[in-house]
Amino acid sequence: MSSKNKRKRRALAQAPPISRPETRELAVARIQDKYSDYPSNGLTPTRLAAIFREADTGDIMRQMELFEEMEEHDPHLFSQLQTRKNAVTGLDFEVTAFGDEPRDKEIAEFVEEQLNSIEGMEDIETDLLDAIGKGIAVSEIMWGYDRGRVVVQDIRSRHQKRFFWDGVDDSFRCRTDETPSGILLPKHKFIIHKYKARSGHPARAGILRVVAWMYLFKNYDIKDWISFAEVYGLPFRLGKYAPGSSDEEKRALMRALVQLGADAAGIIPEGASIDFITTEKTSSTDLYERLARYCDEQISKAVLGQTLTSDSGGGSYAQSKTHNDVRHDLTVADCKALAATLRRDLIRPLVMFNFGESKRIPRIRFDCEEDEDLMQTANVVGTLVEKTGLPVPLSYLYKKFSIPEPEDGEAIATPSYAQQTAEPMFPFKAQPRRYVALKDRSELGTQEHIDRVTAAALKRGAKSWRKAFAPVMALLGQVDSLEQLRDTLEDEEAVAELYASMDVSEVEDLLQKVMTLADLEGRSLEYGRD
Repeated sequence: MSSKNKRKRRALAQAPPISRPETRELAVARIQDKYSDYPSNGLTPTRLAAIFREADTGDIMRQMELFEEMEEHDPHLFSQLQTRKNAVTGLDFEVTAFGDEPRDKEIAEFVEEQLNSIEGMEDIETDLLDAIGKGIAVSEIMWGYDRGRVVVQDIRSRHQKRFFWDGVDDSFRCRTDETPSGILLPKHKFIIHKYKARSGHPARAGILRVVAWMYLFKNYDIKDWISFAEVYGLPFRLGKYAPGSSDEEKRALMRALVQLGADAAGIIPEGASIDFITTEKTSSTDLYERLARYCDEQISKAVLGQTLTSDSGGGSYAQSKTHNDVRHDLTVADCKALAATLRRDLIRPLVMFNFGESKRIPRIRFDCEEDEDLMQTANVVGTLVEKTGLPVPLSYLYKKFSIPEPEDGEAIATPSYAQQTAEPMFPFKAQPRRYVALKDRSELGTQEHIDRVTAAALKRGAKSWRKAFAPVMALLGQVDSLEQLRDTLEDEEAVAELYASMDVSEVEDLLQKVMTLADLEGRSLEYGRD
């Protein structure tokens, strides 16, 4: 990097905040927000199409009220959307610095502290993830000041029906009590999360827009099913009165028929009779149920991308695994989309207000890896550290596996082999007679034997030692003085690089064999003295 660019970056990092946040609450919650015109009452295909055409012009009020009712009236749809949202809100997140510069780390620490200090962060995420179903979700940031810093005091969700797109310039506006015609949203004041289930206008991108027709057909089906059950669920009751019965006797007979249906008890005039007529309509019942199940399956496909993890039904393990992978892919996509929105609409202005305009914005990441992925990650990290000597920070491992760092003096878990201090390293030490049996032990322990074994080890290991210390010898040939060698060996990075280039695998193998042989002969000698 040139000195000019360095000065520019340094000046940018030290620049004062370029603007001040809007601390007023603009989209004040109104009592009308909790009321609805209930567009789902008497919903027909014609009314549904009219609501959608109205939303296409930018006015999404009735569409959002309809979507809200759909979630309330359809338990299956509600559960599917909740599953989709909870898959994200239940995850931990971390803020990572843009780069390795101290300023980047300072900014990242400040942002992470701010996000962790916000109460109800999971609820805020849930409100923003409402965009999955409705296409868009808006929350207002309540800025404040604390010890000279701009901080986030609160984030409040705003109902989608308060907003609309202007039909002239397609600008996004908010209706307020002061300006019912709508105001332009000021910068850095609102978090606007858009779900792009498909390309096109955000008003048409929500999943509920896609499943609305299935909701309508299922509604028709359920109403007919209830009517069917009301008619054919109980036997048909036919009352017969005697000729010449008075009107009062007829009314008494009718009251008795009604009581028999509701209370299973009643009285009738003398001479009258009641017949119970049963009907068989099982085929019609199956038809209603199959249609309702079909609609639920289509809703599950639209929300979760599959059916086996949500709807009852057969399927092999492989199919279930594939369907679960599909759902996990949606979770990863939701995490990335939400992280991008928070970085753009929350983290960026937070950095700008406190550190000045900068493109080096920290990143936020949700830990959306599955358990199997974590196991694979552990194996990969272990292999990299063991085989290549890759330096892996412990802080990364603590965050990656959601393990809290131990406090000073706190008891920590230890591997099982570390706890077995009383156990010998080699199993034959405990019972040498079981493992060692030599015919001739006469020369064991003599100086002649030791010299012969030492000479053989040196002869066999000379090549291995030369191979292992080749980088060291090369370094000695490159330096001109002892002072230069000393300076090189005091450089930790240079020493680490030198050590990494040394191949000591053959030396380690040789030392292990020598130690094993020495232990065997020592134990054999001790056994011979018994």
